[in-house]
Amino acid sequence: MNPNPSEPDGMLRRMAPDTADSVKSAASTVAVVGLGKIGLPVAVQFARNGMNVIGCDVLPDVVDGINKGRSHIREEAGLAEGVAAAVADGKLHATLDTAKAVAMADVVVVIVPLMVSGDWKIDFRSLDSATEEVARGLRRGALVVYETTLPVGTTRRRLGPTLEKVSGLRAGIDFHLAFSPERLYAGRIFEDLRRYPKIVGGIDTASTQRAAAFYRSVLDAEVLLVPNAETAEFAKLAETTYRDVNIALANQLALFGAARNVDVATAFMAANSQPFSHLHRPSIGVGGHCIPVYPHFLLTDATEGELSLVSAGRQANDSMPAVCVDRLSEAMGGLGGRRVLVLGVSYREDVKELAFSTAIPLVDLLHRAGAQVLVHDPLFKPEELDRFDAEVVDLSAQAVAHVEAVIVQALHRDLKDLDWRRFKQLRVVFDGRGSVDAEGVRAAGALYLAVGVDGSSATPRGPK
Repeated sequence: MNPNPSEPDGMLRRMAPDTADSVKSAASTVAVVGLGKIGLPVAVQFARNGMNVIGCDVLPDVVDGINKGRSHIREEAGLAEGVAAAVADGKLHATLDTAKAVAMADVVVVIVPLMVSGDWKIDFRSLDSATEEVARGLRRGALVVYETTLPVGTTRRRLGPTLEKVSGLRAGIDFHLAFSPERLYAGRIFEDLRRYPKIVGGIDTASTQRAAAFYRSVLDAEVLLVPNAETAEFAKLAETTYRDVNIALANQLALFGAARNVDVATAFMAANSQPFSHLHRPSIGVGGHCIPVYPHFLLTDATEGELSLVSAGRQANDSMPAVCVDRLSEAMGGLGGRRVLVLGVSYREDVKELAFSTAIPLVDLLHRAGAQVLVHDPLFKPEELDRFDAEVVDLSAQAVAHVEAVIVQALHRDLKDLDWRRFKQLRVVFDGRGSVDAEGVRAAGALYLAVGVDGSSATPRGPK
């Protein structure tokens, strides 16, 4: 495979409609490898646009459920109906045999997560295994596209050679290979598939054109051609790292302003009225598979002195749970023996996912401060929260009667109308996401704190 990136001109290009139409007629069968939170909705999207889709996964329960018309993902709007319809129409079925599925496919789209450890080491094992299975079934003339977010150069230097070695075919000659990052937000994936331009970059011009034509045939969104796979890989990392650094800036500005009698929320709103200012919302941390993870894909490849701002942003955001616990401790005169509830343990609202959730360090830090820690999240069954060294509670008046402080880590829609007066001994609410009605907290006689709100406008109740 040619190790040198192609297309040096650096221009974004739109896909020609006639090329897309020809590919639509040729690419009738698509194998989607990985049927998780992103892969399954994408498979449904392809099926809705006339493709015969074979979904591939390693979990028997997932495959069995899909073949019965059932989605194993509950939080995605329209997905359950989409799976049921696609299966009923004969446009979608699932299998454990990836190689067999690939052998029948004109296009293979891989959306297998790239895992990282707690110390941010990249674990390629799942993706490498999936790639080997794809290679075992890969046929001449097929298109392989990776949508999994990757470190720059991975498509060309790691995945392409694996496909070649196992299949005996040559990338760019016997099959096309491209990268096109998913840019989707769990909970609104079908909306995002219509909204966000699809970035496409191949290992050569023909691969780029072939992949872009395929996506034009299955998406309503604009398709953006970039010079090569490396550019497409970097674009995804740049956009997510921008958000991480922006959040870090917002957090530091919010803490600075709150210490100087600034109404931070109003100041940010005023600043963002200028079209070149896009300050994000401050918060007690960043979680999930994307924003706290992908900056490390850049940092692991950076030489000394490169990307210092990215590194500083990561450190700033990672420090926010400690900032929250310190603020709470100060407001309550210490946390020793205090009953503190972490409300919402998902990494963000309305998504059932614990990956790198800020709730994890929060619970640990609260324990270190001597608090009695409770957790509640309506999206999880109690046994699903066993990983937390905390008491799992419901929100009945009896269960929360002795709660003295609440840290709102993820305010799911089921919690929006929470009546704070049911917490009879409540002294402080720390709004970790800027999503709580402050006046409702104050009306319950408690102190309202947030990143950027120092709480000076209200006084907490005295010790109970």
